[in-house]
Amino acid sequence: MQEKYMIKINFAIIKTIRQWYFMCLFQSLAAFAPSHAHFNSNSNNERTINYFLNLVDLLRFYNIVSVLYNFVAFNWDCCLKDNIMEGPAGPSCRLSSDDVAGHSQDTNDNCQNDSCQCDRTQAEVKIKSKRFGRGAVESGLTHECGVFGAIGTGEWPTQVDVAQVICLGLVALQHRGQESAGIVTSEGKSARTFNSHKGMGLINNIFNDDAMRKLKGNLGIGHTRYSTSAASEEVNCQPFVVHTAHGALAVAHNGELVNCSSLRKMVLGRGVGLSTHSDSELITQALCLNPPEGETDGPDWPARINHLMRLAPLSYSLVIMLKDKIYAVRDPYGNRPLCLGKILPLGSSYAYKSSSSKHAAVLLNGCAKNGMDDKPEGWVVSSESCGFLSIGARYVREVLPGEIIEMSRRGIRTVDVVERPAGKQQAFCIFEYVYFARADSIFEGQMVYSARLQCGRMLARESPVDADIVSSVPESGTAAAHGYARQSGIPFMEVLCKNRYVGRTFIQPSTRLRQLGVAKKFGALSENVRGKRIVLIDDSIVRGNTIGPIIKLLRDAGAAEVHIRIASPPLKYPCYMGINIPTREELIANKMDPFKLAEHVGADSLEYLSVEGLVSAVHYNMKTTPSDGVGGHCTACLTGDYPGGLPDDADW
Repeated sequence: MQEKYMIKINFAIIKTIRQWYFMCLFQSLAAFAPSHAHFNSNSNNERTINYFLNLVDLLRFYNIVSVLYNFVAFNWDCCLKDNIMEGPAGPSCRLSSDDVAGHSQDTNDNCQNDSCQCDRTQAEVKIKSKRFGRGAVESGLTHECGVFGAIGTGEWPTQVDVAQVICLGLVALQHRGQESAGIVTSEGKSARTFNSHKGMGLINNIFNDDAMRKLKGNLGIGHTRYSTSAASEEVNCQPFVVHTAHGALAVAHNGELVNCSSLRKMVLGRGVGLSTHSDSELITQALCLNPPEGETDGPDWPARINHLMRLAPLSYSLVIMLKDKIYAVRDPYGNRPLCLGKILPLGSSYAYKSSSSKHAAVLLNGCAKNGMDDKPEGWVVSSESCGFLSIGARYVREVLPGEIIEMSRRGIRTVDVVERPAGKQQAFCIFEYVYFARADSIFEGQMVYSARLQCGRMLARESPVDADIVSSVPESGTAAAHGYARQSGIPFMEVLCKNRYVGRTFIQPSTRLRQLGVAKKFGALSENVRGKRIVLIDDSIVRGNTIGPIIKLLRDAGAAEVHIRIASPPLKYPCYMGINIPTREELIANKMDPFKLAEHVGADSLEYLSVEGLVSAVHYNMKTTPSDGVGGHCTACLTGDYPGGLPDDADW
């Protein structure tokens, strides 16, 4: 720590000397300027020579100062990168109602209040530079990315427009990432070259007609990205493509490697260079390494993937493309979603046969028959199933935790399954149900909308309130609000109208509108609001900087009471596995209990769904149970219980 402050002091001294130098330089130029008009006189010539000699001395001095400045600046930057940002030592203070008002938020760090019920046994979560500034987004929660792959079956060239299918699939996954996107295709002929197009921004802006014409191929993979583990720059756009001794290899990745630091050291120790800080490039390079069992007849890609999965047990869903194959891979804990779909011929349709016991069994396993007897024209793999219908595909099933699926022109097959450590259950991210996934996606045999509806029902049982209407913050809380209304018997009514055309390029509002907070995003339906006691449902609260302006908007529209109900438990811990949940000191639940938070945001009351209530709601319509070894869920951001434990080498 002393070294850090000495560097900072030296940095300030050098910076001052540098400023003094520029002042001297400007004074010298000012002194020379009047003589420039009489340059031919002898006295002025002598003065000019002296001026240039002084200028040379100043420039030499500047070089010395610059070297010192750059040296100290570099060390100061390294010091910042190595510096550990300490989060609060434990969960938020849970105070009795008598002590809430007088208890300062600042005591969360070193709480001495006798009424404080902090769990002082909770270990500290240290956050380093990899996560510095990770909570910069306005809304608070963002997913890292979505992956998609497609391949035509039968004779090639295929009749399926693979590039168009992938592009439409990525559009359906746009909610999972809006910073960059990319598509890589292969014609299946050359192992040396792929067709690729990547860029920053939204998918519709990246893939124009010219770009799509270049993406010829019989198979391909795509990616849409939101960055947390690496900078938002074009060099980090996926899919990553590397050229190996056995041909080109492309990888698209959703998730984040928990043991990234140790894996990076291992790859660098093998003499492999890395050009970015992205986990996805690290995965790509790790796949180029020979497995410990060795290879006798060319590359054994399933063995290489198996080796990678044992080195990095979570968190990822991968689509890996070779010349004529795609591998779909899900980590052994099943933390990130991945599902399979079947491209059907035009004219195929869904036909439910209630007399078919086989069909009913398929549905019970979360697989819609949907013309499954028809011969497929191709196969797709995606982070979510929400885009399948729009591309003429039907949902088949999820990729199982630890499963490696090979997709080729002959169809699909499971080539390997990597088991979890003994005693460990699946740890599918429960926030996929709460927030991230689109409502029409299918996970674990149930539609996301159904799980959110049940969350609302559980919330009504746990936190009832007398009110006139139930409503939601559109659109994330709408399904839960319908569930709350059905369970409570209170009618549902819309009270907020969302402006669907507010984007990143929205004109900065005036100071007055900025103070209104949500004027550019929402409008209040005053006829539905005036004089009403409202139960307002939202899916989550992260920083608490959005719900307050919404409450003010409703009160300005005439609401008599506003009761906030949150269809998920309070967020208290950062995510290690691919979700941009901010640092613990940024999470409002670590600063205020529900009573204090309601006062802070201007609500008449505020309650969360319990962790037990959320788990119960998600399990309600599931066709599998945790006792089967699947169906378990990761609740680390809610409970601090991380799958596989907290890694020792976590550098953030």
